[in-house]
Amino acid sequence: EGYDRDDRFVAENYERLKAERIFSALCPQELGGGGVSHSDLCEFLRILGSYCPSTALALSMHQHLISATLWKYRHGQGGEAVLKKVAAGQLVLVSTGARDWLESNGTLEPVEGGFLLNARKAFASQSVVGDVMVTSARYDDPEQGAQVFHFSVPFAAEGVTVLDDWYTMGMRGTGSCTIQLQNVFVPEDAIVLRRPQGAYHQVWNLVLTVAMPLIMAVYVGAAEQAAELAIAQARKNEDPAPHVPYLLGELHNSLTTARVVWRNMVALANDLEVKPTDQLGQDILTHKTIVADACRQTVDRAIDLVGGQSFLRKSKLERFYRDLQASRFHPLPAPEQKVFSGNYLLAGLGAK
Repeated sequence: EGYDRDDRFVAENYERLKAERIFSALCPQELGGGGVSHSDLCEFLRILGSYCPSTALALSMHQHLISATLWKYRHGQGGEAVLKKVAAGQLVLVSTGARDWLESNGTLEPVEGGFLLNARKAFASQSVVGDVMVTSARYDDPEQGAQVFHFSVPFAAEGVTVLDDWYTMGMRGTGSCTIQLQNVFVPEDAIVLRRPQGAYHQVWNLVLTVAMPLIMAVYVGAAEQAAELAIAQARKNEDPAPHVPYLLGELHNSLTTARVVWRNMVALANDLEVKPTDQLGQDILTHKTIVADACRQTVDRAIDLVGGQSFLRKSKLERFYRDLQASRFHPLPAPEQKVFSGNYLLAGLGAK
């Protein structure tokens, strides 16, 4: 609670997670990691999210990068060096993908041996303690036109600055500060993916599939805790108002929706034994919207049940309400997802 009150990163919690080697939990045992399954880590984040959503959400951002790297490693597409380094040093990986999506932001200027990167990457969770960022930027190729290059940059690189600008409604402890990159050198051999700017690329089918079950686990856990608090409060009243059973029924339905659809997301990810297809990417995005909406509906009903006491900052429910609002902003926000999925269906690519 102190992190929320003081707008502080959950630094002490992160130190405990490092001591327990949680940052390499997903890494294979043969590379020095814990060998934990993707589905088990989803459950871990759900439980953690019921206690400290900020810690769980920040950690999920690291773990989804590990998950994508692990998938590549299992399919002979590299990643061994990254997984070994994370296991050896409990390194923190930071993604800037949420604000980049198909267009990306920032520019790459060609220089001898690589490129100079200039960009501002907002909403970069755990950036205040990051070791390596996984990011992207636009490159105007003279022959192929606007491209987006994907690569990693060490936080220790010259020209990298983490701004002190994470002052928010909720999830205040995630340390999701903006990263400013000024003339940061990116070696040519650091580029791991090149794609046309603005076009949907197969890589998103992998990233979304492994990331969203982890991220949404946090919100399911937070919604479960909000529901538990509200139900406990309702049971204290020996003569409840006539509308209380109805609100409890609504809360139960929305929480059940969140749980069931989230567990199906975890099943779709299939412990990373998946073939990333367009249909799978669409399914995950749709599931994400349903889960996020249901989690917020759950805490809305919890607020209605508890009443005015939930409006006080001393109420745990007040914090969970604010934290759960962040669920709407992860890719893709509901309006964008519905347009994206609708266009997919109009093209005759989805379910008939």
